[in-house]
Amino acid sequence: MVDRRQYNYRRLHSLLGVVPIGLFVVQHLIINHFAVYGEESFNKAANFMGSLPFVLALETFVIYLPILFHAILGVYIVFVAKNNTKRYGFFRNWLFFLQRVTGIITLIFIAWHVWQTRLQVAISGAEVNYQMMEDILTNPFFFWFYIISIIAVVFHLANGLWGFCVSWGIAQSPRAQKIVTYATVVVFFVVSYIGIRTIIQFGLGV
Repeated sequence: MVDRRQYNYRRLHSLLGVVPIGLFVVQHLIINHFAVYGEESFNKAANFMGSLPFVLALETFVIYLPILFHAILGVYIVFVAKNNTKRYGFFRNWLFFLQRVTGIITLIFIAWHVWQTRLQVAISGAEVNYQMMEDILTNPFFFWFYIISIIAVVFHLANGLWGFCVSWGIAQSPRAQKIVTYATVVVFFVVSYIGIRTIIQFGLGV
């Protein structure tokens, strides 16, 4: 009974990691990528997202609460899961281990990013715009912090997508799982490029 409950929790954990959290991450990185086309393009895209109806309710129930649940359950999984990397050393076991490591990095990054671009902005009354992100990312520490964090976030999403496909019965056979592995590698490189290119634009102006 307990094993079945944990299995269901993990399925829900993987589902939330894809819908809505994964979709939000991709959408957020694409919106930020408008910075590549200039300050005006980014500000227009950011203003559009910020002016959506019921934006606070959407952020709370579609983003923050799912992330909070996913994070709490994810931390629990980190501490109870048994890693077999030293004993077996299989590729998938290493990905299992890296999924947990990048999950912790992702949690730290999200907490800081929300504080930096949401809570501090609400307190000071500043506007989230191109200039603000440029001021943050021209700092070498934050530039590399964001680069590393974006890679970790996207890896966690891409590898989590594989776990979602397996746990929800989409990829059961070894061949199907191999195909999904290739697909998630493509997702990792494409989405990482979008995120890193944006950081470079803000931080280096190129």
